[in-house]
Amino acid sequence: MEGLIEVLKIFLPALAVFAAAFFIVQRFLDNDQKRRDHELKKSSQSLVTPIKLQAYERIIIFLERIHPNTMVVRVNKHGMTAQQFHVELVKTVKSEYEHNLSQQIYVSYNAWELVKTAKEEIIKLINISATKVPHDNSSNDLAMMLLNITANLEKKLPNEVAIDYVKKEVSQIF
Repeated sequence: MEGLIEVLKIFLPALAVFAAAFFIVQRFLDNDQKRRDHELKKSSQSLVTPIKLQAYERIIIFLERIHPNTMVVRVNKHGMTAQQFHVELVKTVKSEYEHNLSQQIYVSYNAWELVKTAKEEIIKLINISATKVPHDNSSNDLAMMLLNITANLEKKLPNEVAIDYVKKEVSQIF
């Protein structure tokens, strides 16, 4: 029994020292890992921030380019029929969108949903305008119809709503 007490006198303090050392080393390693994670996040953020800002810029450019007022002037060519112009307008919106698809990685889910909605609503607006003009009429007739419908809307165009949201989001982030 006395031998057991002597072993416990040596073993218990050694166990206490080991436990204390283990917890101190564990805490040190956890803090070191947190510091490294923070440094990695900070360095990656310095690389990602300019890319994110560029993505927001490209989204704004896309939304401005699909605005009916700017698109009509840019896409309309002399001698086009209303049907040809209709096809070109829809194709322009879709190709602009496809060109900017990768930007969704860098913007919030809500911002991207508004961008998609804006694209779809502008296409609907173009299609509605095209139904009100005979296919063989001049492209200018469709352009005027689209501009008139746009001007007579009582609310903001979907791309304008998306632009406002994206600007607000950027101001909150940066």
